Amino acid sequence: MFSAVLAAALLAAACTAEQAGPPKTPNTQTSADNTQDFGAVSVDVPPPPKKKANIASTTEWPEATLESGTASISCSTDYVGQGDGKTFTDLSFFAVLDAMLPCKDAGLVRLRYRGRVAGDFTTLIERVGNMAARMDIKQRILDIDSSGGQVEDAIRAGDIMAEAGWTIWVRENAVCHSACVLLLAGGDDRVISGAVGIHRIIRIQSEASSRAELSAELHEVHEAMKDYLQRNGAGVAVADFMMTVPNRSLRLLTPEELSEYGLTGRNAAQEDLDRIRLVRRCGLDFARRLDGFYRTYEQKCATLETGVDAINECGRALRPEFGFPDDKCPADSPLATLDAKPVEPPADDAEAKAAADVAKNEVAKANVATKPEDAAERDAKPAKHRE
Repeated sequence: MFSAVLAAALLAAACTAEQAGPPKTPNTQTSADNTQDFGAVSVDVPPPPKKKANIASTTEWPEATLESGTASISCSTDYVGQGDGKTFTDLSFFAVLDAMLPCKDAGLVRLRYRGRVAGDFTTLIERVGNMAARMDIKQRILDIDSSGGQVEDAIRAGDIMAEAGWTIWVRENAVCHSACVLLLAGGDDRVISGAVGIHRIIRIQSEASSRAELSAELHEVHEAMKDYLQRNGAGVAVADFMMTVPNRSLRLLTPEELSEYGLTGRNAAQEDLDRIRLVRRCGLDFARRLDGFYRTYEQKCATLETGVDAINECGRALRPEFGFPDDKCPADSPLATLDAKPVEPPADDAEAKAAADVAKNEVAKANVATKPEDAAERDAKPAKHRE
């Protein structure tokens, strides 16, 4: 009798479980990125050559091609109405110059990148940033959609962006997973509408034969990530997650976690530097209004789930309440990237060619002296923090 009752109870429990489905783990999903090209990959990277070409002072850039993804340049924040621009793969000086030339008058460049984080992506970030400095384009946006890639290259690219004043977008329907998450720490400002997730690092080219040996190798990578996150104002808990979440799964970060770990909104480390400069250049009242704006912006706008374009429009509508754009310091006003001038097409092909030739000659002659304001302060940082 007891056996019959037990069997019936077990059968009922099994039916209930089948109806309810498997238990769900909060913020976790199965990753579709099961190749070594994506995820979070760590590899042994040779040190950079001792005599590296100074791309800031020459037009003779070493030959390079983008193969890990697709890149395009736009001179507008209106990706809904104007798209993302024409794609390019040639990373030579004049190819990058041609792609960015229309952005010189607009004062803004938006680099749309879809693909994995690798060495050629780091080269792309470095060269677009350098060309923007030559053209005196102060507003720079990385509009990214990436499932990850190499941790070491993400750290290098993040440090390059940290020295050059980038805003990072993760648009609706885009993702920033695994190694891509490290890039967020390098941005001065981060606008996130898409999914951000992390999981465990895969160690490629490892010769480990035990857990202890593999742990020792990963410990070095873990420490490098922690150092990078700390110097860029982000939480080291991100590095801890990247050591524990199985690679076959993906731990999606909530908006609250992104804020807690310093991966969304204004970069706290950069904000401290900017506040000192802003008080000196724009006055204490400007700095106080700026703080007030961003507190309200984060409450009203940054939590919107309808896309980056909607977040931007919410911020644009909020600015007048705090006296922005400021007449004295328009370029330092919040969300200045939204104030880019529309690029007017030339009247005819002959005029376009003449204007392009003049602009190319001007940019080609530019050197390190054309860096943006406060670049000297950025360059004074310890060399170990820069490539």
